[in-house]
Amino acid sequence: MTVALRHGTATLHPRHQPLYVDTASTVPGLLAIFHEQEMTETVHDTDGHGYLATFVGKNGRFAILRLHSHGLVTVDLQCFEEDNIAQLDNLLNALEKKLKILLKGNITRIKRLPALVRGAKVDRYWPTADGRLMEYDIDRVVYEEDSAYQNIKILHSKQFGNILVLNGDVNLAESDSAYTQAIMGGGKENYAGKEVLILGGGDGGILAEVVKQKPKMITMLEIDQKVIDGCKAHMRVTCGSVLDSLEGDCYQILVEDCVPVLKKYVQEGRTFDYVINDLTAVPISTEPEEDSTWEFLRLILDLSIKVLHPDGKYFTQGNSVNLTEALSLYEEQLEKLSCPVGFSKEVVCVPSYLELWVFYTVWKK
Repeated sequence: MTVALRHGTATLHPRHQPLYVDTASTVPGLLAIFHEQEMTETVHDTDGHGYLATFVGKNGRFAILRLHSHGLVTVDLQCFEEDNIAQLDNLLNALEKKLKILLKGNITRIKRLPALVRGAKVDRYWPTADGRLMEYDIDRVVYEEDSAYQNIKILHSKQFGNILVLNGDVNLAESDSAYTQAIMGGGKENYAGKEVLILGGGDGGILAEVVKQKPKMITMLEIDQKVIDGCKAHMRVTCGSVLDSLEGDCYQILVEDCVPVLKKYVQEGRTFDYVINDLTAVPISTEPEEDSTWEFLRLILDLSIKVLHPDGKYFTQGNSVNLTEALSLYEEQLEKLSCPVGFSKEVVCVPSYLELWVFYTVWKK
């Protein structure tokens, strides 16, 4: 069995085969421990699917005990900040000790999990792209605005610095120079004297790095002025001073939807040596919605390749390395463009993502 205690929760799994937990012999021993803590139980009907009881104690202390018929035992203990942590630990220790005795040591794993902080002033929990819930060491909200396009947050992490979060999706932290380097070609490209187009990039990280290489001109298309404003004030480790003005010696920032601008560039026959797509995972557009997200992504891809110089390169982020199906679907889009392309990919560890991330390089064949 497995016993999971969460502050707690405990979980038990059978050693070799499912072990039936005898409620009649197990529950009384556990109830005695709750009673010692002056907690009273309410037993709930599970229609024959194990045992379920809730317990209420002093200061709003609350616990859930569940014995599943297939051998899993869970204890969830909820408390307030001002509750006596030592007493809570003693309760969990006593439950764990008693379970070992009652189940005669037939336990493969006992796992005690740290407390989830519910209702805190600062949200510390953000999902990875592949669906795992991560707890960050976020201690304050630095900036929050709702623009016409999205919710924008900049949160401070002790480990990663300020983190830009758009519509609940972690985009970039001040620690994430690995992301910026990867989406610029992994340090293998020379941008000096080149024409560069950046799609998105409102945090200013790519722009700041490309400027250092003295390109001929960078055009950056960012739809959301409020992203620029927030990052200009609170992500200066990432962007430096490049967002202080919409124009510089070798760059211009156009606060516009990239789709109509790309269409205009195609009509004009304008080309770039590098196109860097740093749009959000689901790109924002003021154009009418396409039939699907993939149709829209393919539209941006196709327009980008059309404005790419014959010897140019297109860089973009992909997805989590674990989302193999999504990556395959993206690569299928590359086969459906108006001209044949080749591509390569690189897997990079982006610190604040807490997962490995895939980056693509695409070129005309």
